[in-house]
Amino acid sequence: MSSIYRSEEGKSSILEEYEAYVAQLGEDFTREYVETRFGQTHVLLTGPEHGKPLFILQGGNCVNPMTLSWFSSLFKEYRIIAPDTIGHPGYSEETRISARFDSLAMWVSDLMDHYKIEKSAFIGPSFGGGIILRLATYIPDRIACSVLVAPAGLAVGSKIKMAQDIVLPLVTYRMTSSPTSLQKIADTMSCSCMKEIDRTIIGKIFKHVSLEQDMPKLTEREELVNYMSPTLLLVGEKDVFFPADKVIERAQKIIPNVKAIKYDTGHFPSQDVLVHMNEEIQQFLKSNY
Repeated sequence: MSSIYRSEEGKSSILEEYEAYVAQLGEDFTREYVETRFGQTHVLLTGPEHGKPLFILQGGNCVNPMTLSWFSSLFKEYRIIAPDTIGHPGYSEETRISARFDSLAMWVSDLMDHYKIEKSAFIGPSFGGGIILRLATYIPDRIACSVLVAPAGLAVGSKIKMAQDIVLPLVTYRMTSSPTSLQKIADTMSCSCMKEIDRTIIGKIFKHVSLEQDMPKLTEREELVNYMSPTLLLVGEKDVFFPADKVIERAQKIIPNVKAIKYDTGHFPSQDVLVHMNEEIQQFLKSNY
């Protein structure tokens, strides 16, 4: 089996950061492994056991608890089901599956079947949002409502700007371990507000992981003709990967029942913006779920 990790030492270092992050989130997490058609999936669970299910799908090239930390205000009310995405850093199967077709949607479908959940709400930032859009094309009737946060799968930013602000510093960082290069990437992704723990983790991932470069495909209008579930789209005006105006324009053309809100933030929201996002998400779920 091919591994996403460049070395066992690098893998161990990243998983140590994963455990430290889970510890920061609190003691109310349980975890288990679920067999899917694509291999074992490690799942973090929290919230009331009989609460309404809420799947939270992690961003790409990061770790699951980093994504979960953005939505901690939801833990007390909903039964949170947060799988480590197969082929991404974490404890799930390390072999990648294509994000361009229905494979990741089938993977989520297997998880829903395991937990005997016919229909659920979903939250997904970045790559996780792209997975939700694949779900919306494959099993739209199983999505009660969804929240897309700076999602892949709708529109992309300037390749020239990404090359200048992300790719070149990334190459330099991999070659030299330059803190300045890592800081430049972190500042670009977050408008200079990334938490130290997040910067440390993405630095280790950049160094020790063969990064996922195959993003979920751009969704076509005809793929969503059967998707009618309420959808909340939250985007950042300064997102280098998925700029707000381009994403909103595309979403309004192809997603039938979407409400869009943009914030003065980057791909990684600031803590102040996260407070506002969570308020919007809580209101959205109460109204639609």
